[in-house]
Amino acid sequence: MLKFVKHNLESISGVEIFPIISLLIFFLFFIVLYTWVFTYKKEKITELSNIPFDGDDQNNTIN
Repeated sequence: MLKFVKHNLESISGVEIFPIISLLIFFLFFIVLYTWVFTYKKEKITELSNIPFDGDDQNNTIN
């Protein structure tokens, strides 16, 4: 099966750049995600993590 795929890919000009581009996109995504997570304000993270414990039971009543 790999021979079938390899044979078809050989007919595409410039196909050797596609794995490099996909690897760059992969690493760029995680670098951006890493910087976004570590630059997020700690106060906001604390606020969001305490949402389940706020005690607002209006939507949690069982009838």
